[in-house]
Amino acid sequence: MCLLILAYLPHLQQVIPNAYPMKKFLFFCLLVATLSLPDRALAQNPRRHDTNFNGWYMYFGTHRLTDRWSLHTEFQLRRYKVITEPQQFMPRVAAVYSLSDRASVAAGYAYVHTYPYGDNPAREDFPEQRTYQQLQFRDNHGRFILQHRFRLEQRWVKFAGADDYTYLNRARYQFRTTLPLQGATLEDKEFYLGLYDEIFVNFGPNVTSNIFDQNRAYAAVGYRFHRDATLEVGYLHQHVAQRNGIWFESNHTLQVGLTYNLDFRKKTAPIPAP
Repeated sequence: MCLLILAYLPHLQQVIPNAYPMKKFLFFCLLVATLSLPDRALAQNPRRHDTNFNGWYMYFGTHRLTDRWSLHTEFQLRRYKVITEPQQFMPRVAAVYSLSDRASVAAGYAYVHTYPYGDNPAREDFPEQRTYQQLQFRDNHGRFILQHRFRLEQRWVKFAGADDYTYLNRARYQFRTTLPLQGATLEDKEFYLGLYDEIFVNFGPNVTSNIFDQNRAYAAVGYRFHRDATLEVGYLHQHVAQRNGIWFESNHTLQVGLTYNLDFRKKTAPIPAP
């Protein structure tokens, strides 16, 4: 992830002033992450594969509080066998600060509850407490709306059968593009195509067999009701490496996502004409 940010720094500096001094910190981050990898992460294990069919049903909202500050709210209900059995549920909240009209930073909290599913299920359901920090920026290239999202997560997971929580670090990078389907720009009451890929990488203490955590590839058709309300229905392929280094999941997932943003900024009353 650090390499991805370093490669994108020339463009990032155009979006966020004084971004280039981050390079020294990112080199340090990369060095620490590399040195912290355990030797057994490279060990070879016979692989077994598990194919599942899931459904993720999601709500997202980023609500404006001031011109700079917003509150992000989110809830995801994830089901195994598309809808019939539980897989996970996750509420998430974050404070979002707009650096410009194209860039923002955020810090937040998520609770994740995971249930047994698949051919190699956990012994019982288990919880995860998670904090995270995020950098996101977007740009337009012709008809394409491009979005880059970098996220660092601090995870406290109480694995099935464990008495205590295990602390884990994870880095994520998502690249998304949106393509209007009815014109050169995306307007209200129009359809669009949404595509993204997101890579997840483990680092730091308590990494077991896998540095690679998972990859998500996604394609969807969306409909924009207005600038603050969209609906997407799509397909997600999630490739997951379980911590034991033996089991790898191939999860075919139906995704339905509703975005609805609110604006709580105080409205300025118009000045009456003299």
